Amino acid sequence: MFAFMASKVRLFVEHPLGGGQSVPLTRDQAHYLFGVMRMAEGTVLSLINGRDGEWDATVVDAGKKGGLLVCDAQTKPLQMPPDVWLMFAPIRKERTAFIVEKATELGAARIMPVQTAYTNNADRIRIDKLRAHALEATEQCGGTYVPEVTDLEKLSKVLTSWDPTRKIMFCDETLLGEASALTQTDGGPWAILIGPEGGFSDKERGQLRALPYAHPVSLGPRILRADTAAVAALTLWQNALGDWS
Repeated sequence: MFAFMASKVRLFVEHPLGGGQSVPLTRDQAHYLFGVMRMAEGTVLSLINGRDGEWDATVVDAGKKGGLLVCDAQTKPLQMPPDVWLMFAPIRKERTAFIVEKATELGAARIMPVQTAYTNNADRIRIDKLRAHALEATEQCGGTYVPEVTDLEKLSKVLTSWDPTRKIMFCDETLLGEASALTQTDGGPWAILIGPEGGFSDKERGQLRALPYAHPVSLGPRILRADTAAVAALTLWQNALGDWS
């Protein structure tokens, strides 16, 4: 029986993937594969595009300004994440990048930066950089689906147009230490909302608590930093309702 060996390099491409499919490389991709990783013709690597699963592909042309790969065999089907979104208020650049990377690894289907009353770094957020972080995290963690990273929007605007069939797990720091567990009976599409370092304003908390589909929860007996809270909340949701349970 034959078994595929895990490729050392995984690369996201925009092109369709399939048996015998040729995949041209951009100049940046060629530089990464042939200049940085020192790959040569005949080398096998893994390709993903967020639609067609993971494919082994062979380098058939290794140039300085471009190159060509050919798909050999599918090694993984497309693996869709559970239907959970992460909404979070941007914080410092490196911590915001951490949230996007870990949300990707933990299986968020959509990542939504939102501006709240106490958000301090909204003017510094680079959505293109966050999308690149999500893509890189997918390459590195063995995923085949790249989560959408949406443009920054005000939380109040997002809630005004919210689909009421999608429940919101509202991580409320004022519930510190209270029991608020999710159960299997709470299935369906969800979103997790994490506030900024200063927490939610009274107005925002009131708006959220007035929504019948918003469920305030506690993340334990200690106040967590925003980036830690995002990881903890996704972990709790995955354990109770996601593809870990």
